[in-house]
Amino acid sequence: MVGPGRPKFVLFGSSIVQMGYNVGGWSAVLADLYARKADVSLRGYSGWNSRMALQALDRIFPKDAAVQPSLVVVYFGGNDATNPHPSGLGGHVPLPEYVDNMKKIIVHLKSLSDKTRIICLSSPPVNEAKVREFYGKGFDDQARTNEACRLYSEALVELCKELDVEAINLWAACQQRDNWADACLVDGIHLSDEGSKVVVAEILKVLKKVNWEPSLYWLSMPAEFSEDSPYYVVGPDGKTTQNVSDFISARHMQWLDI
Repeated sequence: MVGPGRPKFVLFGSSIVQMGYNVGGWSAVLADLYARKADVSLRGYSGWNSRMALQALDRIFPKDAAVQPSLVVVYFGGNDATNPHPSGLGGHVPLPEYVDNMKKIIVHLKSLSDKTRIICLSSPPVNEAKVREFYGKGFDDQARTNEACRLYSEALVELCKELDVEAINLWAACQQRDNWADACLVDGIHLSDEGSKVVVAEILKVLKKVNWEPSLYWLSMPAEFSEDSPYYVVGPDGKTTQNVSDFISARHMQWLDI
């Protein structure tokens, strides 16, 4: 821990999370918005499916940790939804097992503390033509189809309703954007800057609407070291200083009306 102890947000998932700190990535945007308010940590593992996540869950989220996360955003499903490879290898996990794995992950995370909140992200849609353009025929025998991503997304949303956990259907949310197939995905699978904006917007909508105490919505959270100081920039009156601890920059303006 560093400083007086900010809330800890953990983003847990596969490549959609691992790539989240890329320039314009959704994790980077969240870390920027929550500067001085929360520490945003990535636990992203490219190529992982829900089986692999479940196997490592106790090591990544130990129940006896001194500090438990205030928020965990979970994303698994895209690799699970790939077609099964004839060899039996690969990322595919049958839908019933995927749902069961996600249930076990959610139950574990809920057990970490009374104040640990959870948001599950479903798989975004897939631009199958763009996947072929980028990767050729290499993944044809274990293809990720848009229809499979829909099925896994809807199953996750239903599970979250049963478990009283917030869920974001990225498969549906991304497709509300015009020209989503090219605008939201860089290679047909992974999120572009525009796709990342969809994720950030949906997460902020959830954090704004829920009645969690304390609130985890960025505009409702106090800034760290928010007290006034005579060492800040002197204001126009020449007698007082301007407290910039809650300063909202131009790049933040687009997130004010979520």
